[in-house]
Amino acid sequence: MKTKFLLALLLLFSYNMQSQGYKERREQIKALKVSFITTELSLTSDEAAKFWPVYNTFEEKEFEIKHNKIRKLVKQLDEKGIDKMSDKEAMTCLNQLETADEELFLLKQKLVNDLKTIISPVKILKLKKAEKDFDRKLLEKYRQRKRN
Repeated sequence: MKTKFLLALLLLFSYNMQSQGYKERREQIKALKVSFITTELSLTSDEAAKFWPVYNTFEEKEFEIKHNKIRKLVKQLDEKGIDKMSDKEAMTCLNQLETADEELFLLKQKLVNDLKTIISPVKILKLKKAEKDFDRKLLEKYRQRKRN
């Protein structure tokens, strides 16, 4: 039942997102994700009050790493062309990517450690599953929209 509700909600918002700018779409997706995760985790009001500030901080830092570091490196690779890079330049890029990946890993590790004091281990596992499920459903909606 709750999955059908969330799918309907996702579908409704996906149509509205076509005419909005990137920032507005991102905020709308974030609102859908909050709703989805809250439902999937069955957070109490006390848990939610402690959970969301920690999770939001995590997401902001994750976004910074993915978009300000990794995306920047990928853009450089696209512009320069991997085949035209020297081994030295390629090694520099690899090192930067490894550093960004390590930052993401440590950030995720910190999130889990911080959440252990807020929600149960079962809910932390549910969170990981909910994040994957949400991303998968969002991608499905995007693909459907592209086909139509």
